[in-house]
Amino acid sequence: MTKIINPILKGFNPDPSIVRVKDDYYIATSTFEWFPGVQIHHSKDLVHWKLVAKPLNRVSMLDMDGIPCSGGIWAPCLTYCEADGLFYLIFTNVKSSAIYKDTHNYLTTCATIDGEWSKPVYMNSSGFDPSIFHDDDGKKWFVNMIWDHRQDRNMFGGILLQEYDPKAEKLVGPIKNIWPGTELGGTEAPHLYKRNGYYYLMVAEGGTEWNHAVSLARSKNIEGPYETHPNNPILTAANNQKLPLQRAGHASWVETQNGKHYLAFLCGRPLGELGRPLDKEKNPDVVESKRGRCTLGRETALQEFYWGDDDWLHNKNENKWPDLEVNAPGLPEHPFEPEPTKDDFDAKKLNIHLNTLRIPASEEWCSLTERDGYVRLKGRSPLTSTFDQSLLARRVQSFVFEATAKVDFVPDISPDAYQQMAGLVCIYNIKHWMYSYISRIDDGKRMVNVVWYNAPVKQEPLGADGIVIPDEGEIFLRAQVNYDTCQFAYSLDGSTFKNLGPALDYSILSDDYIREQFYDRQLYSDAFTGSFVGISCQDLTGRKKHADFDFFEYVERE
Repeated sequence: MTKIINPILKGFNPDPSIVRVKDDYYIATSTFEWFPGVQIHHSKDLVHWKLVAKPLNRVSMLDMDGIPCSGGIWAPCLTYCEADGLFYLIFTNVKSSAIYKDTHNYLTTCATIDGEWSKPVYMNSSGFDPSIFHDDDGKKWFVNMIWDHRQDRNMFGGILLQEYDPKAEKLVGPIKNIWPGTELGGTEAPHLYKRNGYYYLMVAEGGTEWNHAVSLARSKNIEGPYETHPNNPILTAANNQKLPLQRAGHASWVETQNGKHYLAFLCGRPLGELGRPLDKEKNPDVVESKRGRCTLGRETALQEFYWGDDDWLHNKNENKWPDLEVNAPGLPEHPFEPEPTKDDFDAKKLNIHLNTLRIPASEEWCSLTERDGYVRLKGRSPLTSTFDQSLLARRVQSFVFEATAKVDFVPDISPDAYQQMAGLVCIYNIKHWMYSYISRIDDGKRMVNVVWYNAPVKQEPLGADGIVIPDEGEIFLRAQVNYDTCQFAYSLDGSTFKNLGPALDYSILSDDYIREQFYDRQLYSDAFTGSFVGISCQDLTGRKKHADFDFFEYVERE
């Protein structure tokens, strides 16, 4: 029997919302501060998946200029209303995630998944993780968790319900808190479903870390009261740290056309101690060790469920754990063509896998036309900026990979040319990254160097002057990542590479690492994304010195 191999969406693809439209399946996932907003993958068999759309692709739809790390797009909800012939996409744009949670919820629609989505309609700002439910009587209902900022109160204050009027394009009628959640706490990510006369409320609880879980409640009335599943939670890895899939939670339900049932949920694959994967066969000596860091971020997986005679949804795994492999639904197989590993920048638009930070790519700083066969990046703000960065990067989706870029960059010969840089970067957010770059030193010679930023500490293992290279000619830069290490290298001819400094600790590019640093000081920091690798250019003089990249290649070696 064909198996679904988890995770189905590798690398940073959290908070999945799954929907079936006839024979097509779509999953929307969170993108946080990365632009365009929301990723949508497509499948016909639940086994093979392809990235097909990024709906929030204009500033008029998504303004994230200056937002904090791990702000932006949280937990989109993708649904389809057959009566309307429209896809509905609900999302939160988080402007601030501090004490009061500056969270704004919007709705956009489109007749096709890859078409031009409508200008977002504002819904509310009372909490995050919004969702919409299309009832069989034609009504539409909007739910979101409510954030309670008051001292000595449960910050996750329950699930709010309100009717949505599509003609008026606004929420109407009374607002009701329909469910407070369970003792697991952290009640968020609500989704409503209807089956056999029951309304089912599926939520995430326990927080999106090691105690994450999926909870389920039901009621005959959409406004409640709701009773909790007798064997709650229905999916979690919290009680077994040996499982290769951890952090299981934040789920949505789908029924296949042949009557099978699955939950799409987020998970994380931790490295073990010593930077090795938690795998019994490969590393029996570390299976018992504590869970390590999830350098690929939160990913998306599928778990098979069934409906019992009691009208409750039950996990096929009796332990309620997530599985690495689950039975596929038996639909006709539909593989997609393999994605090319090398981008020669010959196309008229950017590869769908490339992303920018907070703002969209524009001809003002990112051009595919000014030099044929190259992408030109005009240097702007530093990698620590929440504003005008010149950066193109893709998700890292393998524990072992190699990324290479060919760069044509000759900084100005001037006293401040060291402020002009271009190269290859591995980045988690603006506070945690490692960068191999081309620049100049004080005597005017061109050089390559490495800088490693682990806020608030900046390290330059080769010193300020790096390694001197010829003053002209294109340079090849490479990053080789092997689980928890990153080795940068450079080449003058593309065949012979020399190491650029020592191997660096790649595991700092993970939300787990960031939270560890704050926990040591009894603080909390939002860290919800994943590691990226890409190309970048800076000009701190303001002259916008450009760099031309002939190609960018990403090859998974795992």
